[in-house]
Amino acid sequence: MNTGQHISHKFDEEVDEVMSSVLSMGGLVLQQIEAAITALISCDKALADVVIDNDVRVNTMDVKIDEMCNRIIVMRQPTATDLRLIMAIIKTTNDLERMGDEAKRIARQAIDISQRAVNMPERFNSIEQMAARVKDMLNRCLDAFARKDIEEALSVINYDRKVDKDYENLTRQQITYMMEDPRKIHESLDLMWSARALERIGDRTCNICEYIIYLVKGKDVRHIHIDELEALVE
Repeated sequence: MNTGQHISHKFDEEVDEVMSSVLSMGGLVLQQIEAAITALISCDKALADVVIDNDVRVNTMDVKIDEMCNRIIVMRQPTATDLRLIMAIIKTTNDLERMGDEAKRIARQAIDISQRAVNMPERFNSIEQMAARVKDMLNRCLDAFARKDIEEALSVINYDRKVDKDYENLTRQQITYMMEDPRKIHESLDLMWSARALERIGDRTCNICEYIIYLVKGKDVRHIHIDELEALVE
């Protein structure tokens, strides 16, 4: 094997290692979101505390992957498609870290609700549905990232409309509850803040899908209309 082939082989190995780390980080964030929602719905303070404590694991993975990418850039000096991949990974881990922060926020709302000792199972249905959609989006997004599947990435972006609609409906519902019974204002606000966190996770999932399209097509697709995005993917 000549020197050029050896360098290329090492680069591929290093990129595979980074990609594996990104997907592991994504899996951890998905677990954090699921645990935070479970804590919220079951008013489980102990589980919420675990979510908050585990956020440091997400942050640690973010730093580790950043360091791996920086080392690849310095040592391998990637160009063109290879450089796009490294940049997409760096941006993806940044969004995953922010999703972890949102999961922690939901856990804090769960603690607040648990301390109030309120019984409101009928009011959790909407946020449970919204959370299921968001988790599905992130799961599909991570799969699309692993396979560089731009069609699936576009499908996830389109699916975010349902999450936005869920958020609008939940907000209206909680406003109605607060108007009917001002004593429930604090609980409703906790749910609204949790729903807002889920909506932001959906948005950041869409960001990652945009990085996938950027990686494959070489075009920055942030802030462009969905029709133009669909035409680019076709």
